[in-house]
Formats: sequence, structure tokens, C-alpha cells
Amino acid sequence: MAVIRGISGTRATRRALLAGIAGIAAWQRAAVANAYPTRPLRMIVPFAPGGGADLAARLVAEPLGVALGQQVVIENRGGAGGTIGTAAVAQAPADGYTLLYGTPGPLITNRHLMASLPYDPDRDFAPVSLLTRGAYVMAVHRDVPARSVGELIALAKARPGELSFASSGMGAGSHLSGELLCMQAGIRMAHVPYRGTGPALQDVAAGRVTMSIDSYGPMVPLLEGGLLRAIAVTSATRMAELPQIPTIAETIPGFEIGVINYVCVRSGTPEPIVRQLNQALVRVLADPELKARMQTAGSSPPVSSSPEELGALLRSESAKWGEVIRRAGIRAG
Repeated sequence: MAVIRGISGTRATRRALLAGIAGIAAWQRAAVANAYPTRPLRMIVPFAPGGGADLAARLVAEPLGVALGQQVVIENRGGAGGTIGTAAVAQAPADGYTLLYGTPGPLITNRHLMASLPYDPDRDFAPVSLLTRGAYVMAVHRDVPARSVGELIALAKARPGELSFASSGMGAGSHLSGELLCMQAGIRMAHVPYRGTGPALQDVAAGRVTMSIDSYGPMVPLLEGGLLRAIAVTSATRMAELPQIPTIAETIPGFEIGVINYVCVRSGTPEPIVRQLNQALVRVLADPELKARMQTAGSSPPVSSSPEELGALLRSESAKWGEVIRRAGIRAG
């Protein structure tokens, strides 16, 4: 009996020790969350200023800073299809003070486009929340003699290789959209890459490039000024902001491109901090005032998610675009 009591006592001691360790770990996690944040955060936008991501990031950063009690500073690090800025987040401390403003490129399509990346999209990042979900707009220079998708396709077939489309960089969503259009319409257009949406749209507006399929927000002043003409949108249904503009699918059945933007942090960031960031973003993105500001600016509608939902969406989008990229034989280096 003495031996049995000894074993029982040992097990009880182990259970008590494990419970104590778990309690200490829980207290440490709570302490980390309660102490965060104590200094300004930076949100890295891996593209040049003036694009759709930059615009939406600046609209979200201010109220997010208010919700967290610390300023959120936007830092633009463009180049290499978003990999330069994304790598900077992967190399930052895992403390929740460096946020990635993600677009489809950095964690979804670049892995399929590039021979190697300076980061691992799955291993190096922790999803926080979805930010926006919308569509692209197809716009042409005002002097292009095409006022519909059908007319643009006919023009491209009549002048093979003469038309061109601008993108925010090799492998960016605007690049893949143009390539997908060419594939499904059976046409050829020259791809002209830039370091961001802003410079790309400026050259379309100047008449140096025929068209672009890109974010609506940065196009608004150029459309209103008559320098660009919208002829279609990439969503399955017409956009609320442009109800008079048809979808590409109305000409090419089944054509659809959705656009997501999201926030991630470096993997290894304490879970309480990830949850705190997520909760702050959920509150901010549900604010009617922010929704109105984003709509006025032409940004995609704000939509939040749990970290788990964002993780699943990133995986499904990667599988979808990976297949498109393989079929098209697209490589960005």
C-alpha cells in the first residue's frame, strides 16, 4: 500500500506541477497582451504610394491607432511584386509592432510566380484579419476606340500585339488579370509592369499604355477627369459604385476576379497580441464612418475575419491562382 501511495503522490505532484506551469504560461500571455502596445506600430505596404493598397491602408491605419492607443505609421516598401516589403515583415521581431498590409501577391501568387522567395508564405506569417474584399476595374485611355469588352477584344484581334496593359508589377493582381483576359479572350497584348498602381495608371492616363485592370480607388480622379474610361469590372455581379459598368463575365462567361487585402504579422507573435489586433480590426472595420470614407475613396468594402478564416482563404486563393499561373506559363523571375 505504501508503494501505491507513493505512486499516487508522485502523480498528484506532477499534475500540480503541470497545472502550475500552465497557470504561469497563461499569466505570462495575459501580461503580454495587457502591456501591448506601448509604442507606435508600423504597417508595411509592400507597394509604392498612390496605389489601392496604400490608399486603403492609410484609411484603416488612423482608426486602428485610435483603437490600440498608439499611432500606426504607414511605411511603403515597393518593388519585386511586393516581396521586398513582405520580407521586411518576415525579418522583423515577432512582437506585433510590424504589420503587413497584404494583397494577393505576397502570400498567395508570388510563390507560384517566382523561383524563390526571401520568406516562406506559410511558415513566416501569422494571419490577423481580412481587411477588404472587392474587384478590379478595367479602364482604357480616353482615346482608345473601344467602349466595351467586346470592342476591346475585336480591336486587339485586329491589331495583334499592338495593344498593351499596365500593371503594378510582375505577378501583381493587375498583371495576372490582364494575362487571364488575354487567355480567355484569345488575344495578345503587351504587358508593361510598373512599381505600383499609381505610376501604372498615370501612364495609361497619359496614353503611353492602352489599358489596365486594377483597383478602382486610384482610378477615381482619372475617371472623373476624363483621362480614363471604365468599360468593365471583374466581379461576378456589377459593382455598387459603378452600376452602369458591365462585368467582364457579361462578355466572357465565367470570368471573375475577386480582390482581397488583409493583415498579417510575423509568425511567433504571441497569440494574445494576434487576438488583440484582430479584435481591434474587427471593431474598426465595422465602423459605418470608415465604411463611408472607404466607399467615397473608391476602396473595396471593408470586411473583417478571424485569423483562422483568413488563413483558410489564403490557402484556397493560392490553390486557385496557382492553377491559373501554371496553365498560362507565367513566371516573374
